[in-house]
Amino acid sequence: MERVRQQIKDGIRNSWSLLRTKGPSQIQFWFIALLIGFSAGFVALGFRMGIEALQGAIYGADDLGMLHSWARTLPWYTILLTPIFGGAVVGLILQTFTDDGRVRSVADVIEGAAMKEGRVEIKAGIASAVASLITLSSGGSTGREGPVVHLTGLISTKVSNLIRANGITGRDLLGCAVAAGVSASFNAPIAGALFALEVILRHFAVHAFAPIVIASVAGTLVSRLRFGDITEFSLPTQNALAFYVELPAFLILGLICGLVAVILMRTIFWFDDFGTRTHNATKLPGWTRPMLAGALLGAIAIFYPHIIGVGYETTTAALSGNILMHEAIVFCVIKVVAVAITMGGRMGGGVFSPSLMVGALTGLAFGIIATGIFPDVSGAETLYALAGMGAVAAAVLGAPISTTLIVFELTGDWQTGLAVMVAVSMSTALSASLVDRSFFLTQLERRGVHLAAGPQAYLLAMFGVAQIMRRPDDPRAADKAQCWSMIDESVYVTDTATLETAMPLFESTNAVFLPVVSLGKDGTPSLVGALFQVDALKAYNRALAATAAEEHS
Repeated sequence: MERVRQQIKDGIRNSWSLLRTKGPSQIQFWFIALLIGFSAGFVALGFRMGIEALQGAIYGADDLGMLHSWARTLPWYTILLTPIFGGAVVGLILQTFTDDGRVRSVADVIEGAAMKEGRVEIKAGIASAVASLITLSSGGSTGREGPVVHLTGLISTKVSNLIRANGITGRDLLGCAVAAGVSASFNAPIAGALFALEVILRHFAVHAFAPIVIASVAGTLVSRLRFGDITEFSLPTQNALAFYVELPAFLILGLICGLVAVILMRTIFWFDDFGTRTHNATKLPGWTRPMLAGALLGAIAIFYPHIIGVGYETTTAALSGNILMHEAIVFCVIKVVAVAITMGGRMGGGVFSPSLMVGALTGLAFGIIATGIFPDVSGAETLYALAGMGAVAAAVLGAPISTTLIVFELTGDWQTGLAVMVAVSMSTALSASLVDRSFFLTQLERRGVHLAAGPQAYLLAMFGVAQIMRRPDDPRAADKAQCWSMIDESVYVTDTATLETAMPLFESTNAVFLPVVSLGKDGTPSLVGALFQVDALKAYNRALAATAAEEHS
């Protein structure tokens, strides 16, 4: 018996050693994907239930699906003070646990997949999740999918670090975690899997498909064990196209939704820039920025409680046609401003749920007009609300495929696919030409991370000059006298630079190599090596080849 026990221990030890040194086999990887899927599902479920519990405790609502209606009955000072207090707590958390006071979200997960071997920040990520939980529970006007995506990415990061996963494995595990988190959040297994591939990994490699689907299904099972097989939104009537002559109206709706999506994104960025300028000018403590944003939100919510939280009550009302045209327009404008204040104020949250609400309101307003002008050839105005919901969300996320599917899974209405796809295709085509493809990629572009242009652009930033340069003791080192001559002419790169800086300099100078210097405190350069153009091109070409191989495997 003791011998058998020892053999089992040795087998487990050897398996663990192989897993850490050579990576998981396919069967092991699928098993890990399943475990990550369940873990991410429980995390997403816990985040959602945490919001509901805290929101219920703060606002005292019995049915959180009717939170906006309930908020109308509360004293005005409760509506005003709640987001102020929540913003102050969020500010203190971010100031203490992040180096820049910024909430981590989907854009950071995309960056982690592309440039950090599938890893995301752990400490800042946990702080961001707590901050977003408080924001969504205390009157912030954002969605829960952004924090969930980053929070589930923490699980895959821990697993990747534990098994010392390489870049490909780390990215696949990150895709598994995100797929499960999205699926559990919205009870949408198909869209969850495609979201991970389309938005996070940004490719549809065959080797990643099976484990991501396994994880997505696992996340959905967790959600359905708690909530059952129900859709997020209930549509009272069956939508149907009255006739194919109605399709041109959805083309126009798609273009309008594309513009609305661009307005939503640019308003968020404008408020973010305004908040940064104001913060720098006033020199107020960093934690006051979310608090001041909370004050603005509270003031708006006194008159328009629809902005509180994710806004599913208003979205459902729009999809049901229970909102008048002028109300839809006003609510849409107010929601855009509220989302911009929340995110520009660095309070946290995601943009998917707000874009659903903005899209449904836009589509409903358009539908009321269209069906009023052409009543004989028009279906229900709620069909336009459904198509608008998908069109704005797809343009914001830059994900036409997964967004189209998630709209179907959220509503359970698969009969109106033609109208939704027409609107989605037009909106994403228009918005992608006016921003850097999506909200998330534009966020990264504003930080100097050029993922929107593809690997040929962002891979240059992944290689530090110090990694590739030839040191002075290298047998193939550059001539020191020539190096100093180039330094005197200010033709050099620092040892902290990347190929993103070096390659344009090679092109403009036609130099065979560039001196690499280390700058002292007084700015005096000291020669530490030389970067040869041939070495830089070899490293860059190897990275391009590896990326292409991964995406087509």
